[in-house]
Amino acid sequence: MSKTIELAQSLMKIDSVTPNDKGCQALMTNFLEQSKFKISDLKFGEVDNFWAEHGQGSPVFVFAGHTDVVPVGDASKWDLDPFSAKVKAGMLYGRGAADMKGSLAAMLSASERFVKDYPDHKGTIGYLIPSDEEGPAVDGTVKVCEHLNAIGQNVDYCLVGEPSATDTLGDVIKNGRRGSLNGTLTVVGKQGHIAYPHLANNPIHLAVPALDELCNELWDEGNEYFPATSFQLSNIHSGTGVTNVIPGEIEIVFNFRYSTESTHEGLQARVSDILDKHNLEYRLDWNHSGYPFLTPKGELVSGCADAIKKVTGVDTQLSTSGGTSDGRFIAPMLNAQVVELGPLNATIHQVNECVSVQDLDDLSDIYYHILKNILT
Repeated sequence: MSKTIELAQSLMKIDSVTPNDKGCQALMTNFLEQSKFKISDLKFGEVDNFWAEHGQGSPVFVFAGHTDVVPVGDASKWDLDPFSAKVKAGMLYGRGAADMKGSLAAMLSASERFVKDYPDHKGTIGYLIPSDEEGPAVDGTVKVCEHLNAIGQNVDYCLVGEPSATDTLGDVIKNGRRGSLNGTLTVVGKQGHIAYPHLANNPIHLAVPALDELCNELWDEGNEYFPATSFQLSNIHSGTGVTNVIPGEIEIVFNFRYSTESTHEGLQARVSDILDKHNLEYRLDWNHSGYPFLTPKGELVSGCADAIKKVTGVDTQLSTSGGTSDGRFIAPMLNAQVVELGPLNATIHQVNECVSVQDLDDLSDIYYHILKNILT
């Protein structure tokens, strides 16, 4: 096995279910110290994080990722022990194979090789690694970014190792993500006997016209990089569980995935305007979980695309689709260009999560050539 695969297996054998790191970061920092990286362990609350750096000055290129993984669910449904990190028919199986201990291993082996080949490289290589990305994401990347700002550490470029590929390694670079805005709407009516509707006020009936308008509203048309903003209902709850009671309230949970053509403040105001137009008595609670970010074509995107072409022969495509990542914090908080580039995402969070051994070795080569493109 290559050093990349050995590192991936060592990390994957640790059951670091979010937010517990359980020694993954110590394994990483010990490896980086052998290449003369300077390490800063940064624990916030109960969450382990670290910042590492090699070199000095600009440009500052940062590898970002996370050591925590999602739970395995029912382990009996897995073909192999989810923390055994076994290779079968050219595939490495286990929780975190693709999301994202495989990427971490590729970063480590690429960095070791690059520093050995270019000990006096220009600029700085950094590592920003938390252990709560799969969970609340409160005491991880956000707190590390605040720390970096406090000590005056700038970041020019950041590569997040989230699994980005769709069909083949390198076919997609995520050069941005949509923002995420969550709302919980409670529409108030009046409870009563279902046979006497004139003595009650059904909140379900009251809410439906407003929900119909919200679902059919054109929030924006997107742009060159982003699709139009999407509004989706995710949960609706009302009633007492019997058939003869008109409920007193209905609770509706919804989410916006929004483009850079909208702001979360603007979306909140427009939702309130629609609800007010329907003369509803309501309560509305908001949770803004991520700003949109975009890295246009430039040195970072070109450096990644060139490395992918060199290693795999693939002409990569730019995309802003999918969910959120810690890039939503790094881009606005550190004013950095951010891309996501990692292995195939076909099995992430699934039973029998796996990644191609060859893909991880190729990913290490891609990361090596990106470092070469940016820092030599």
